[in-house]
Amino acid sequence: MTAGTTGSPAIAGTRLGCRLGGRPVLDDVSIAARAGECVGVVGPNGAGKSTLLRALAGLVRLDAGTVTVGGVDVRACGRRDLARRLAYLPQAAAGPPGFTGAETVGMGRYPHLPRLRVEGPADRRIIADAMAVTETAAFADRPLGTLSGGERQRVLIARAIAQQPRVLLLDEPTASLDLEHQMAVLAIVARLARAGVATVVALHDLALASRCCQSLVLLRAGAVAAAGAPDAVLTPAAIEAAFGVPVQVYREPAFGHLGLTVLARRTASADGGTP
Repeated sequence: MTAGTTGSPAIAGTRLGCRLGGRPVLDDVSIAARAGECVGVVGPNGAGKSTLLRALAGLVRLDAGTVTVGGVDVRACGRRDLARRLAYLPQAAAGPPGFTGAETVGMGRYPHLPRLRVEGPADRRIIADAMAVTETAAFADRPLGTLSGGERQRVLIARAIAQQPRVLLLDEPTASLDLEHQMAVLAIVARLARAGVATVVALHDLALASRCCQSLVLLRAGAVAAAGAPDAVLTPAAIEAAFGVPVQVYREPAFGHLGLTVLARRTASADGGTP
């Protein structure tokens, strides 16, 4: 349990196994996040990160293992009930381009509304609060298709926040964003964790993962290669084994975050010796 987290896991996947197209993509994978905790899922392309998040969201048929949200098996939850507990933002989510920012965020309230009911004053306050947290209020009347990638991503995160989930799953939320927008998205993730939301986020950037996550799960070929605190997971040996490249891991002097430098492999010199 990390500092600031309490109680049993808000979400837990236990010994998950999954085959897609006859190929194993998850093999005995376990992961858990408690309220107020951000858990990062890292690993190379094809390691199973997206499949793991989809499995946690109840969108993948498992061959083994169980997923629980608040102690309840997701297979026992209806889609509407699960959407009140959990929000999932897939990789490269586009959103409806013709909808305005406010309309898009308002979709997060659908699981909480009785059928054939529109948002009431309380729902509108929740939508406004979600847009304030993500600094997207300026996009309330703008069609989603007119926004930049970073602006659109923050609107979609606001939609997830408007669901008021206990658990938030984010698949590569900083992909294709510039550094400013990457940091803006991760600041939102940190703020949600402080508010008690359990977050599981898949990230390609190991340095960013070490900054925003209290613990990491490193996947390799669908299995857990390492799990624990960032310092324990992001070791040169573990990273080289998973990614196939040698790295130097160091601590940045200004803020104390982990940093990584990819090292050149030693190669034979022109005369047959080693440099």
